[in-house]
Amino acid sequence: MTTNADGPQTRPRRRAPAGAAVLREDVTEAIRAAVFEELAAVGYARMSIEGIARRAGVGKTAVYRRWRSKLHLVLDLVSAIAVQGLPAPDTGSLEGDLRLLYEVTSRALRHPVASQIIPDLQAEAARNPEIAEAMQKALREGQDGVASTIMGAAAERGEVRPDADPDLALDLISGPLYWRAVVVRGPKPPKGYLPALARATAAALKAL
Repeated sequence: MTTNADGPQTRPRRRAPAGAAVLREDVTEAIRAAVFEELAAVGYARMSIEGIARRAGVGKTAVYRRWRSKLHLVLDLVSAIAVQGLPAPDTGSLEGDLRLLYEVTSRALRHPVASQIIPDLQAEAARNPEIAEAMQKALREGQDGVASTIMGAAAERGEVRPDADPDLALDLISGPLYWRAVVVRGPKPPKGYLPALARATAAALKAL
């Protein structure tokens, strides 16, 4: 309240500036989910803001308030993968940690959405440096964090050398499943494959 020569006056309410609407998180999450579904259904090249908005049940304006193009939208989602990463297992042994990691990763890579999106974005990355950089960041940082945690715990237990080459370790831990699922795109691993892979990888890591 203010006063002047004419007596007390009520302070006028401040209005939010135009364009300062709060972005609802539930709408944002619906759009993100729609992007993954649209990528899996039609691929990056055919994906459109219109299709994403329709699948999310929102207007195109809601998408453009958050991302100015489909490229920036996809880059944002891919980059978020690097932040989230994979949970690092803690079973008490190197082989046990690797086996659990492989079981979780194998299920994730076989998911219908992931099995469509990852190869499509890799193909797009060959033509688009921005997508290539985001993909490399997401995949490398996510896997590197888990591999470092597994190797650090194994070193504390005396299972591997503390000065083992981190790049070789990352390649040994992450390479086999991505080769099988993303490059070869083979079927579900046969029974006993993941435990055998964990044993072989553990032996290789101990030899570094």
